[in-house]
Amino acid sequence: MFSWLFRSKKGPEVGLLLADLVASAREPEPFMDLGVADTFQGRFEYLALVSSLVLARLSALGGAGTAVAQELVDAIFDHLDDALRCSGVSDIGVGKKVKKMARSFYGRVEAYRAAMAAPEADLALRQALARNLYGGSLSPEAVPRGLLARLEALRAALETASLPQLQAGGTLVATPLRTTP
Repeated sequence: MFSWLFRSKKGPEVGLLLADLVASAREPEPFMDLGVADTFQGRFEYLALVSSLVLARLSALGGAGTAVAQELVDAIFDHLDDALRCSGVSDIGVGKKVKKMARSFYGRVEAYRAAMAAPEADLALRQALARNLYGGSLSPEAVPRGLLARLEALRAALETASLPQLQAGGTLVATPLRTTP
């Protein structure tokens, strides 16, 4: 009777892409083998990192890709809102936390985008990862090579993906990302 209340807000344009993105960001390797903190904050940071790669690809596709990118960001924040509510954050607290997370998310996406476009992209990316993903607990030189290889494999998979392929899902989790630290 009340099924309309529980329908997904995400259209078919981003539903499978969001599921693919979340599945990729939840893979255990970064948390078990690459030193990413297995906490809500660590998972948020890793989701922002993977999202930055996906959003960069969608932006590069232009036109419809840009529209899908905005829908994806909206869906990511719906997902984060749900996660906060499930973790016991009060209704009043959720809005404040989501607003803070949005600032952090957009800052991370911009930092990673700028780092990857920098003349010395490897160093710039290591600095951004050390500062954001590892919360300053590592020096840029100590960022695991396995993480950089993982990101490069993901970026390579995204480079060849068309918008319909991204929307169909499976691009991110089908990527052979198992690497050594």
